[in-house]
Amino acid sequence: MDTRSLRRCLGRFATGVTVVTYRMATEARGATVNAFTSVSLDPPLVLVSLARSTRACSALDGREFAVNVLRADQRDVALRFAGRHDSSLRIDWDPAGPGEVPTLADAIAVIRCLPWRRYDGGDHVLQLGEVVTVETRDGDPLIFGDGSFTTPGSPLLDGSLAARTRRPAIPAWAEAAYRVHSYAEAS
Repeated sequence: MDTRSLRRCLGRFATGVTVVTYRMATEARGATVNAFTSVSLDPPLVLVSLARSTRACSALDGREFAVNVLRADQRDVALRFAGRHDSSLRIDWDPAGPGEVPTLADAIAVIRCLPWRRYDGGDHVLQLGEVVTVETRDGDPLIFGDGSFTTPGSPLLDGSLAARTRRPAIPAWAEAAYRVHSYAEAS
């Protein structure tokens, strides 16, 4: 099977975008993950699929973590934690006590997990986490599918707000106008 064709085919399935966060000593770290799903309500379990080649894969072995569901205007955060954006981008973290799992302040959902099980997934590791707390906030989710970041819809633009990763992004003014409208609508 042609790996490139398979990847392109699987990319047609749109998913939400998350950043899995964890603590290494005193440093907050994270990795962008779109292969995330709920597994069970009893016990409460979620799954993230981590490429074996990433630092996060080995770092999460036996470590508490949080799944942060990104808000529609957090494309830059997704790219930053995927290693494809300026690493000087300021990240807003929720205050965490010593030893607590760090979380992103502006995520629309946060799922804090204890490590539960790990399974071989070929070139990935399937990390299951037992959910210990959840938090939700208002906002539309960031979505990724077919090589694009998008949102469920934009009242200011015709169709969905999309920023193609392999094509030029939408104009900055349009994205800014969408954010202003979204914040005004939420207030």
